[in-house]
Amino acid sequence: MRRRAIPAAALTLALMWLAWGVYFVAPDEEAVTRVLGKARPTAAGPGLHWNWPRPVGRVDKLKVREAKRLTLGFAAADRVLGGDATPAEARWLTGDRNVVHVRLVVLYAIHDPLAYSLRFADTDSLLETSGRSALLQVVAGMGVDELLTTGKVAVQQSVQAASQELFDRFGTGVTVLSASLEGVSPPSLVREAFNDVASAREDRDRLIREAESYRNEVVPVARGEARTLTAEAESFRTAEVERATGEADRFRSIANADQGARAEIRTRTYLETMERVLPRMRKTILEPGQSTIDIDFLRRELTTGSNGQP
Repeated sequence: MRRRAIPAAALTLALMWLAWGVYFVAPDEEAVTRVLGKARPTAAGPGLHWNWPRPVGRVDKLKVREAKRLTLGFAAADRVLGGDATPAEARWLTGDRNVVHVRLVVLYAIHDPLAYSLRFADTDSLLETSGRSALLQVVAGMGVDELLTTGKVAVQQSVQAASQELFDRFGTGVTVLSASLEGVSPPSLVREAFNDVASAREDRDRLIREAESYRNEVVPVARGEARTLTAEAESFRTAEVERATGEADRFRSIANADQGARAEIRTRTYLETMERVLPRMRKTILEPGQSTIDIDFLRRELTTGSNGQP
């Protein structure tokens, strides 16, 4: 009986050990399986599977559809508890040799479970080191003013691209989903000065916006008035040109008409001039070339007025 019981117990233990190799992969997971230390070429998808149990085989399940967080510049636990980032982690040197505190979160997902699990002994440490290198490369190429004001979006995009390049170069099997800045601030010793600069910059921008708004109000009115004045000047010029042209035409017509009557014009001009020069004197006009004068006529003219009155 004892001899028969030993093989049965061994068979039972063997069956239990083999049953221990049954495993289940969730819908958001993939499993990397190994047998005697050698990984199988493909990862196991969602569902029920079997692999040689330990110590012969090994199964590592990875959540490939889950976004993982990589924190740069602060510890995740400090972030959850509301604490500040440690200066050693958050301190970065900018391109213009200023020190700023930058806190950034990189979200990534696993697209190649075999590379993520098997290529490196500590893939998470490699990802953190690569992410810090990418952030350092981006921050070192920018000035402190740009980082604190308008360069935040550029930092996020550049860090995402640089991190993905490094991850692909090392073959980590990771895809960078996004990079998000949690905060950019100057060191505490110079924070007040930076705040003053930021306030001055905001005042400058506000004044610029007010000036642009005033310009947008005044310039159209001035342009309308300019167009009105231009139209009035054009109308006045046209009227004056037409009047001058008419006067010139009239003068030409008179001059042409007077070309054949110069003697009459000379005589008329002379008589009108004498009338203005000697307004109160009686004047007797004689025909040119007349050799005799009627004395009786002159005597009558002197003794009587022009209306016949003595």
